[in-house]
Amino acid sequence: MTGANTPTSVSEDLTEHLAERDVRTVHVVIPDLDGSLRERRLAPADLAAVFGDDGSFVNVLHKWDTADSVYRDGPFVGEAMQLDPASLRDYPFEDNAALVFADYAGVSAPLSPREVLKTQIARADAMGYAVKTALEFEFIVIDETGESMRGKGWEGFDTYAVDNRCWSAQSAAIYADLVAELETVLERAGVGLFGLGLELGAGCFEGTLRATDALRAADDAVLFKTFTKAFARRNGLTASFMAQLSADFPGLSGHVHLSLADKETGRNLFHDAADGDGMSAVMRHGIAGLVNLTPDALALAAHTVNAWRRLTPGNWAPRTATWAIQNYAVAVRAVPVPEAAARLEYRLPAADTNPYLAIALTLGAALEGIENATELPAPMAGGGPDDTPEDMPGLPHDLLEAADRLDASRKARAIFGDAFIDYFVASRRREEAVLRRHVSAFERARYLEAV
Repeated sequence: MTGANTPTSVSEDLTEHLAERDVRTVHVVIPDLDGSLRERRLAPADLAAVFGDDGSFVNVLHKWDTADSVYRDGPFVGEAMQLDPASLRDYPFEDNAALVFADYAGVSAPLSPREVLKTQIARADAMGYAVKTALEFEFIVIDETGESMRGKGWEGFDTYAVDNRCWSAQSAAIYADLVAELETVLERAGVGLFGLGLELGAGCFEGTLRATDALRAADDAVLFKTFTKAFARRNGLTASFMAQLSADFPGLSGHVHLSLADKETGRNLFHDAADGDGMSAVMRHGIAGLVNLTPDALALAAHTVNAWRRLTPGNWAPRTATWAIQNYAVAVRAVPVPEAAARLEYRLPAADTNPYLAIALTLGAALEGIENATELPAPMAGGGPDDTPEDMPGLPHDLLEAADRLDASRKARAIFGDAFIDYFVASRRREEAVLRRHVSAFERARYLEAV
């Protein structure tokens, strides 16, 4: 699957850094549409064969789904690739090994989620903004291996930490060794952690990542999920980032935190001390842009069928396009004070979200609101997670409706480009169609004898 051309070069900076670290193995990772990483494991001397000036990698990555089923037409050919030297970090599961991100540099580049995010970052830079983001993820740890889950037909799992209660100091002490070991793995990989511990209910953990530059934050997020799942499997467990593992578990979130700063001075532009709430005009317009675009573009951040199961009664997840200051029941939580921590929190994405697209949607919509001075609607007053005010914009009901609304959104197309929207919409319609054909045991139990 590599190119047959004669390799020429890899960045001198990257080559030097690999030599300085005494790296003997390089894991080159390529993000796919569903937020997972595909990789090639190579010796440093062989990097140029695939990722040098004359190297190439087969373009099937953007032509198959999460189950590796090809669903788009060929040709299946080698395309030019580009390494990102700035993304270099240690690989945590192997000595003298490093990890670096790569992506397509040819005709497939506009289809890459990482490239979609880079376009929005460049847009922010042109407007004079430095972007800081972080994600936080809830995940469920199951006391099962891959083999045992397959043997049970993916049902009747044994849950790890069944005695856990939310934020319990006792639970934290009981499972301290596992949490500390995972933290060591993530820190070795350069994933910045703000917090890591147990959350709501049996088997539920939460990782909050440290705010950093937007591209690094997305890389951190996808590595957090990848390495957490790998760590669990290496310990005879399974970590699930499904939005809704079953009706017996809580819906799991993947919230995006975002702030904009003056790229020259570093001053947080979401705070205004002269405003009664501490909110700047930049923050108001940014939140307005996100609230306004969410009903039509949420598929970008809720890209699986399962993601929409979380947006149902009984879960701590908003079901309207709403905002408010420090309200945890809305789609966009505004945190205007203190100045150093002023940010918005996009609370609709689930744990299964693709970090690149979740940040791209949050940032792109906010920038659109700022550019057009979009007026901020009234905040949602009070309420809990199951409140759905009738006068607030609703959300699509499922992935198919979300894909159709994204397809028809001129604003989303203007922000993210026709090529990517057409490609993404087609992929989501196919994902929904594949899942619609399959029937669960619960559905059979409900209908088989009754209808």
